[in-house]
Formats: sequence, C-alpha cells, structure tokens
Amino acid sequence: MVRLLISTGEVSGDLQGSLLIKALWRVAKCRGLDLEVLALGGERMQAAGAELLADTSPMGAIGLWEALPLVLPTIRLQSRVDQELKNRPPDGVVLIDYMGANVRLGHNLRNRLPDVPITYYIAPQEWAWRIGDGGTKSLLQFTDRILAIFPEEAEFYSDRGAEVTWVGHPLLDTVPVSLNREAARLELDLPSEGSLLLLMPASRPQELRYLMPELVQAAAVLQARDPSLIVMVPAGLKRFEEPLRQALDQAGVHGRVIPASEADALKPFLFAAADLALGKSGTVNLELALQGVPQVVGYRVSRITAWVARNLLRFHVDHISPVNLLLKERLIPELLQEDFNAERLVTLAIPLLESRVERQIVLDGYQRLRDTLGQPGVTDRAAGAILDQIQKPT
Repeated sequence: MVRLLISTGEVSGDLQGSLLIKALWRVAKCRGLDLEVLALGGERMQAAGAELLADTSPMGAIGLWEALPLVLPTIRLQSRVDQELKNRPPDGVVLIDYMGANVRLGHNLRNRLPDVPITYYIAPQEWAWRIGDGGTKSLLQFTDRILAIFPEEAEFYSDRGAEVTWVGHPLLDTVPVSLNREAARLELDLPSEGSLLLLMPASRPQELRYLMPELVQAAAVLQARDPSLIVMVPAGLKRFEEPLRQALDQAGVHGRVIPASEADALKPFLFAAADLALGKSGTVNLELALQGVPQVVGYRVSRITAWVARNLLRFHVDHISPVNLLLKERLIPELLQEDFNAERLVTLAIPLLESRVERQIVLDGYQRLRDTLGQPGVTDRAAGAILDQIQKPT
C-alpha cells in the first residue's frame, strides 16, 4: 500500500488537486500499486477519491490584513493534522501551491519524516512575484523535486539548484476538444441572440468584498447600454452563492448565479458561450484564454496591504495576470487597486464586446500563449513522476 498526502488550499488548488488525484489512480492502477490518498483540500479532491483530513478550500487570502482572520484556524488545523499524520505517516507528500501553509507543513514533515519524498507541484510563482530570495531558499530546504507547470518556473527553480521536471500546465487536460457556441447555449438554456458576459470575481472570501461591487456596477452599465446582454456568475464555493445573488440584485443586474455544485461541470459550456469575462487575475485567466474568451481582469486588496506593498516592500510587477506574465506583454487589459473600478472596467470592456478587430487581437494572442504551455497529458506525467519518487516495489 502506498499512502500519499496531498496538501493544498483555496478553490483553484482543490480543482488542481482533484485532477492530479484522478491521474494518480490511473497511473497507480497501470503499475499495480495499491494507493491511499490523504488530502488537505476540498470537496473536489474528496470526490476524486481522497480521504479529506481537513477542508482548506475556504482558507485562502492575499495580503497581510486579509490573512489575519485565518491565523488561529490554520494553527488549530495544523495541530489536528499533525496528530493524524503521526498515526498514519505518508510514504510521499505532494504540495500544491498554497505557499504559507504548505511551506510550514513541508518543513515540519522534513524534520519528522526525513526519508519521505516531498514533491512540490505547482510551486509558488516566485519567478513572477518574488521579493528577495528568502521564500525560494526556504522552499528548497525541504523539497525533493518540483514539478513545474510553466517554462519560466522550471528555469527559475533549476537555476537555484532544485531538481525540476517541467510537465506542462494541467489546464491543457481540461479543454474540450469540440464544443461550439450554439451547443453551449442550448445546454445553458440561453437564447441564441444576445452577448453573454461572465463575471468571475472570487475564489477567496476577500475577493467578494473588494472585487464584486465594482464588477456588478460595470455589468449594470453594460446591460443598460445593451439590454439583451446576459450576465452569469459561477460560484466558487456554496457559501458565495447568496452574496453573489445579493450583489446582482443590489446593482440592478438581471443575471444568474451558477451554484457551486454545478459550476465545474458547466464551465466548459459557459466559456464556449461567453463573449466576454470580467474578473480577478489568477488561474481562471488561463482557463478563459485556453477556451477563447476575451477578458478584462484586475485585483484589489485592502488599503493597508496596498500601502505596505508599495511603500515598505517596494512591490512592483509589470503584469499581474498569468496570461500577460507568460506572454511578457499586455495582451488582456489589467486594472490594479484604485484603477479597478466600474468606470475603467466598462471603458475596457466595450471594445472587446463590440469590435471584431479588438477581439481578434486577443484571440491571436491566446494561440501564442497556448504554444508556451506544453502538451496535454500533464496530470498523468505529474502522477508518474510523483510515484517514481516513492520507489515502492510493484
């Protein structure tokens, strides 16, 4: 029996963890391995066949002030998980993103179980965001192998002495082969006429507070300009559903919130049917790009966090969206902090909704982006590399 521990947090980590777990079952079966998967993650990983030790999908925040409410819950959770792992030590560990908690867990496990291989899959994007090399050095102290999803990530960690394998981006395994707009609209029970606007505001609670008000105000202006505009919002977590509905109602937007229980299954149809998306920067930008949806993205944090980042940490990046980071150009419009407001969102959205030329520029860029992400079969390659690390006899 091979026992794996997979640890991640937030909605996006739960999704990537579930894809990896499915691949691990496939590869283990081909190798004749009996597999047990313990997980720190969410419902998606549990549905994929993991035993969930703790639900960490709601426990994510970006920023100093935003993370404070999660400190005590995280400490309590780690204490409970430590006891569980003493009773059932893993043969291998896989860490997925979720830097703060996973770095602490990685150091803890390296000290307690020095011979257990630790693989970091989807490592923190320090090649794009780092402030100094402290975080990188800390990560490399306990990580045996990094499975990189970006070429720049592989180069960054390899140059710093890590054992790195570039496997490609796992979203390549989720893109539907053939799904046209008409079929998608039928599946969603949408009229054939009228543009579809997706709002993609949140995988973290803080994002509902800082991003959603501006997004719904922008949607209201766009819907007033074009009453046939359809607005849909997929919910990342069940507890987001009611706040999202309330936000639409308060802004006077005629729209539909897709329940979290249906969102994953309907995403391919939503993306195939959509004309434009407005939302947060993050992994979802790559999902939209791979399925050809023009988008305007951005991010906001608390004023305290923004002030510290600008004035004390001297934080500055050329781009915040993974799409633009990978292409090293501003293909999709970005808005950060004070600039992320309804007026600017509307100004940038209108050309992408109404100009074929502007839309085509973005779609051409998406094709260039896709060429940088590798080849499908990513999760199976990652699963094989993880099981290779354990070196159990078949």
